[in-house]
Amino acid sequence: MKEKSVSVKALLPVLFGFFIMGFCDVVGISVGFVKRDFQLSETVANFLPSMVFLWFLLLAVPAAILMNRIGRKRTVLVSMFITIVGMLIPFVDYNMITCFVAFALLGIGNTILQVSLNPLLTNVVKGNVLASSLTAGQVLKAVSSFCGPFIAAFAASVLGNWQYLFPIFAGLTLLSTFWLMAVHIREEAPEQASSWGATFGLLKDRTIFLLFLGIVFVVGVDVGTNMVAPKLLMERCGFTEIESAVGPSTYFAFRTIGAFIGTFLLARVAGNKYFRVNILVAIAGLLVLFFVSGQYAILALIALIGFTCSSIFSLVFSMAIQARPEKANEISGLMVTGIFGGAVVPPLMGYLTDLLGSQAGSLFVILGCLCYLLYCSFGIKTK
Repeated sequence: MKEKSVSVKALLPVLFGFFIMGFCDVVGISVGFVKRDFQLSETVANFLPSMVFLWFLLLAVPAAILMNRIGRKRTVLVSMFITIVGMLIPFVDYNMITCFVAFALLGIGNTILQVSLNPLLTNVVKGNVLASSLTAGQVLKAVSSFCGPFIAAFAASVLGNWQYLFPIFAGLTLLSTFWLMAVHIREEAPEQASSWGATFGLLKDRTIFLLFLGIVFVVGVDVGTNMVAPKLLMERCGFTEIESAVGPSTYFAFRTIGAFIGTFLLARVAGNKYFRVNILVAIAGLLVLFFVSGQYAILALIALIGFTCSSIFSLVFSMAIQARPEKANEISGLMVTGIFGGAVVPPLMGYLTDLLGSQAGSLFVILGCLCYLLYCSFGIKTK
């Protein structure tokens, strides 16, 4: 009984780490504020998400190596320390450079956190409880993503400046750090870390390479929709930056609902069929989004895209594991690296938006990502 109590005591701070993991998604609403404050073009402003997601390409594998050397809990604590520093910098001195540095540190911390937090959870719970705990963690991450735009709007409207978002996030991360430090978690001896060569050598396999690009593009859709939602409301409905926070929050709310429903449907429906139907509906919704201008129609279509794309990351990930099950560890590291798609897609969206003079440019880029995922759903076969 005492052992069970200790496990629950350790489980809660680990799960709260998933809430911290969701902070990176606030970059979607932050782009509008930074663009306004420093009078940036769409192209330059859209490099802000690149500062967050670039590090998944550069640091996912090194973070796994670090984790095997210093342990999972210590690696999680390192990620939180980096996040705290990043969130305090622009509050102390707010300018364009410190903003970009802050989101770069947020991305570095988030990369290390995503690599180390799931393995740490396996040291706290086992068996069937692990599956439910992982689901609970993803729900907390989604709740954090949902709350982020509202926290930014609260900071701007009630506290008088959106920059108060940074110390709020720093304070929550500090709370998470102390909470995790206060519990003892027993860790097994670390396994041998995979090397860069062993991980990226898998890209020579055509199927793995195509699915790796699938991860790149599904993250691009996720980050891109999160970013374009408030901008469409401002461009077509005259919303302010604060009012436009309802866009990404709607997206994350329906992505969470879609993930819940997908969990049950995928136990009864073939994954490839579920993949195809959802991507086709998402493409249809995006095509309609080119032409609507009412706020409710825009929000409904953003919700539809969030709902239909909510399980695609997991489906592509599982297809890759099924393709080479004997290389599951290396494939997991490689697929996490593919999250850097969030760094590639936003600058393309900004460039096309500046070129066309409207957010239709951003929608074209997201449409291209969805079309590639449509190819994955029909053209890639795994066991």
